[in-house]
Amino acid sequence: MFIGVSNFIICTFVRSKNAVKMSKNVTPYKDSSLGKKEQVTQMFDTISGNYDGLNRVISFGIDVKWRKKVLKLVADKNPENILDIATGTGDLAILMTKTKAKKIIGLDISAGMLEVGIKKIADKKLDHIIDMVIGDSENMPFPDNHFDAITVSFGIRNFETLEKGLSEILRVLKPNGIFVILETSVPEKTPFKQGYRFYTKNICLSLANFSRKTTLLTVIYQNPLLFFRMEKR
Repeated sequence: MFIGVSNFIICTFVRSKNAVKMSKNVTPYKDSSLGKKEQVTQMFDTISGNYDGLNRVISFGIDVKWRKKVLKLVADKNPENILDIATGTGDLAILMTKTKAKKIIGLDISAGMLEVGIKKIADKKLDHIIDMVIGDSENMPFPDNHFDAITVSFGIRNFETLEKGLSEILRVLKPNGIFVILETSVPEKTPFKQGYRFYTKNICLSLANFSRKTTLLTVIYQNPLLFFRMEKR
């Protein structure tokens, strides 16, 4: 199933072996000698304390609504265990507790983001359900056929090798398990297209320019309109 509304896309997959191709390996720092994983880790470690607020600004707050859409898709499958990849500060992992799953694991390569998430989870007294794990989505420390549901929200672009990442997800997902991707996109219909372009160019970048360079890079990297321009540079 594929759903697209406004500037968000939700994709759900039943476990399969179909390959997916990525056009180009886009990185946050154009002139860095580091690999993509190291650059992504550096970027998110740096902005981890401000990430939640920044995410609300970039998405105009709509990301909250779309996480709830993901929740419904997953909850309908009554999973006992869930893996949230690129969990960041744990927003989706925390929301997934509403599925009544017995165990939820949030996986991320950024220790800084996980540290913020662990505090949020402890404050909500959910640390008996949610474990935050530092790890690479392309080489996960989990057994085969382990999870009933796997989610990735706003993290697919951070995969260094998309095919390898999806292969790992296939490996740890149970047969007939559900895999949901939530990702931003550039709207094509009027008036969403014009409004989104105005918001991106005139508001997001203006706000980012008042902050540090790393925050500006994050706005560009996380915003689909600007991200896809990076692919052409």
